[in-house]
Amino acid sequence: MNRLRELDFLRGIAIILVLARHKPLFSFTSQMGWIGVDLFFVLSGFLVSGLLFKEYLKHGTVNPARFLIRRGFKIYPIYYLFYIVYLIPIIFNGELNISGMLFDLTFVQNYFWKWGYAYGPSWSLAVEEHFYIGFSLFLWAYIKLNSQEFKKQDNNSGVGIFGLLLLLIVVLCFSLRLYANIQHPDQSVQIFTRTHFRIDSLLAGVFVSYLYYFKFEYLSKIFSAYKYRLLSIALAGLCWTPFVNAVPSLFAKTIGFTLLYISFSIILVYFLLTEGINHKLNSVLSASVVDGICKIGFSSFSIYVIHTFINTHISELLLNYKLDNQYVIFFTTSILSISIGMLMTLSIEKRFLQVRDKLYPSRVI
Repeated sequence: MNRLRELDFLRGIAIILVLARHKPLFSFTSQMGWIGVDLFFVLSGFLVSGLLFKEYLKHGTVNPARFLIRRGFKIYPIYYLFYIVYLIPIIFNGELNISGMLFDLTFVQNYFWKWGYAYGPSWSLAVEEHFYIGFSLFLWAYIKLNSQEFKKQDNNSGVGIFGLLLLLIVVLCFSLRLYANIQHPDQSVQIFTRTHFRIDSLLAGVFVSYLYYFKFEYLSKIFSAYKYRLLSIALAGLCWTPFVNAVPSLFAKTIGFTLLYISFSIILVYFLLTEGINHKLNSVLSASVVDGICKIGFSSFSIYVIHTFINTHISELLLNYKLDNQYVIFFTTSILSISIGMLMTLSIEKRFLQVRDKLYPSRVI
């Protein structure tokens, strides 16, 4: 699959936001950094569903088993190998909880352990894993029941039945989240992390992907006609994030999540449809800066997996040496996380992907 530089740039922005969330640089970056995960969700929804949509366009079918095996080669080696790294200090201190470990290893920690057990941010990986399985099976079943629907669609017409179904699921997810916030206000973390409360962000990416692959003319026409209004909506949908502590906030966990995926979906469409977007990025930030952010985005998964370990143990080391300046800690942990993450991507992930492509070649190339 050919990589889009502009999407690696967005991934880079997402992981930089996450790093800023978990180690303070400025108060507003710590406050808003959590939205990096929501940006990842929208991007993942677009990219992962895009693989399946392209497979359908080429073969008229999708193969969920093959798709999930290929995703496994991408996700599991890095996750499981470096999960051991998280366990070592826990075991050394005699604090191992077998149930917590098993929840992490089977990607159900967001239902049984609030965040993650050994590796807190792994809750978001659980959401994505549930999405991979659920959406691939859902699309497979949908195609079986409606084998001709995508083929009959008018590229220049509205969102279609499949698009309406996605929107219906998104509304259902919002309703569940709203109900849970009202009925169980004491369960802030659970509402923040559980898949059925968060999957609408991924489905927003799926909706963009569906329009991009099956309704491109319609998507282009709408965006061209309302581009500046939509970009204004995206800005308005993000402007509150530096000022709200998301986990306890009723606004953030209801309307806030919705505003985020609408905003990020608009930004994603802008990056996809704007001619010369890379040239524009270069002119604003310089080619070297954009290339650097893209390289960070390319390794974003590995950086995400390792950064919590680096944050915890390198921060302790710096504090032992009386280096308690927040800027020193942020830049030291971030540079190490990025450097080690890049090394993990090139030395481990790349090798497993080569094995994957040999054993289970892509159906969309």
